[in-house]
Amino acid sequence: KQAEKAVHQKKEQSKTKCRKARRRHINLVAEFNRRQRKNIWLETHIWHAKRFHMVKKWGYCLGDSPTEKSYRACYRAMTKHCLLQDLSYYCCLELSGKENELLKQLARICSIDTGLTFEEACCLSGRYEGSLNLYRADRYPEDMLGPVTFIWKPRDGAENRQLWIWMHPALKQDILRELKAIFQCSEPEETSIPEPVKTSVQEEKQTDVVLSLGKKRKKEDKEGEAAVPVKKIIGDGTRDPLKSYSWISQITGIVISDRTMEILRYRLIGPLSHSVLTETLKAASLQTV
Repeated sequence: KQAEKAVHQKKEQSKTKCRKARRRHINLVAEFNRRQRKNIWLETHIWHAKRFHMVKKWGYCLGDSPTEKSYRACYRAMTKHCLLQDLSYYCCLELSGKENELLKQLARICSIDTGLTFEEACCLSGRYEGSLNLYRADRYPEDMLGPVTFIWKPRDGAENRQLWIWMHPALKQDILRELKAIFQCSEPEETSIPEPVKTSVQEEKQTDVVLSLGKKRKKEDKEGEAAVPVKKIIGDGTRDPLKSYSWISQITGIVISDRTMEILRYRLIGPLSHSVLTETLKAASLQTV
């Protein structure tokens, strides 16, 4: 009787896989994509998540404060070595068109009384990055939009120029709306808008496994069992991936493109910053056609 009882009480083989199986690459990709439905991760998210307290702001998941007492180490790196910061959550707007038309309209949202403008010779050549405060069109000194940084693409002999404007994600919508108004860019440019690509059948099966494993810690998603299947992330925390991200003006010919999360941005602080860049970046050989 005891033997029969032991057979009946024998536990069924657990469907929960070991940690090594759960942390396989395809499982991690599916799980990471699922966790980015509401807040986008930066390229350095994993590194920061292991060392920082993370906060969710402006559609991103950002490192707020370190978990260890590393303030002295950071100060030492800034004063004697090199410290790197990930600023990829800053939004980038690209303006393309004739230089004269760009400068004519951009002069309406800034003022020479505050310092540098988009027409500054050192910045216009593309050698240096500039910074200024933007205002609503023809409203200086009232209705300030916020501070931005900008850099021109160096001249290549062509009539058209490219300008990249960087701003805080909290200011993006207001500045984008003002730029579209002054350049009269109301029609989306004819570009193919990438739709979120659904995962393969195998990845969907792995996703189901990951979701089922997660029920031990969390019974179900906020959306319940009818949660949206895992999709590859396209876009960023400040724009809808299904909406247009480029606009063109039929009058001025200016094109405004949203390059947020397409151009990564890092800041190096410290006396050895140039040395780090020299060792990291290798100059490519010139190729003449």
